Amino acid sequence: MLRVGVLQLDVQVGNREANFIRVKEWVERSWVPSKLPTAIVLPELWDTGYTLEKANMLASVEGNETASFLGELARKYGVWFIGGSTLAKTERGVTNRAQVIDPQGKLIAFYDKVHLFPLMEEDKYLVAGDRDCIFDWEGVSAGCVICYDLRFCEWMRCYALKGVKPLFIGAEWPSARAKHWEILLKARAIENQVFVISCNRCGVTTENTFDGRSLVVDPWGEVLLDAGSKEGLYFVDIDPDKVLEARTKVPVFKDRVPALYDYITMI
Repeated sequence: MLRVGVLQLDVQVGNREANFIRVKEWVERSWVPSKLPTAIVLPELWDTGYTLEKANMLASVEGNETASFLGELARKYGVWFIGGSTLAKTERGVTNRAQVIDPQGKLIAFYDKVHLFPLMEEDKYLVAGDRDCIFDWEGVSAGCVICYDLRFCEWMRCYALKGVKPLFIGAEWPSARAKHWEILLKARAIENQVFVISCNRCGVTTENTFDGRSLVVDPWGEVLLDAGSKEGLYFVDIDPDKVLEARTKVPVFKDRVPALYDYITMI
């Protein structure tokens, strides 16, 4: 059994220092020995929010400023930080980068958002990633994606085919599309027979309202955690063995016919 902490945050737009302080406060306030999580999950762009017109100014080189902050917290509390994302300045341009920090404070993996959301003009200010992010989390193969990626079932299936059991998703998903959020999270968990561990932001900006509704869904589509709409650090236990249980009882992966699916990559 692995315990996960989902840190649903009311992100202060453009104020990295304030968001750093808020995350630190929540971790310190919630740190009860009997509730020690293995990992804490964060929302998309949790450190700056969506101020993409200032992306080049707010981005740190390779996302190092945010990775350094999380690394210190990880070492202090002996916990993983998974997902969320930060603006990272790379040789290719600025990316929307999720980071995976181990309990020793080391950045062991990262994921640059592959599917950029045109409605938020991400494609205007950011460059897309070109690879997945799969890493070993306490002996379990885990994966990481960001927000809009959730709508691409092919991308999620690739992770499942590569052996991922929990899929972490950081997001800034607005209230206007909240129904899609819940349905898609459940669908991805059921169709891929994986745990989907999501962390969405909450609060209000000048442009959007965010309901939070961070969900953790098991391979059967059962909601193990619904964080509601308020800021907070919420805990839930997951059993990775449930993935094998689901795939044994409903052998979707054994019954696939990939030879008939090639069209999906041809157009």
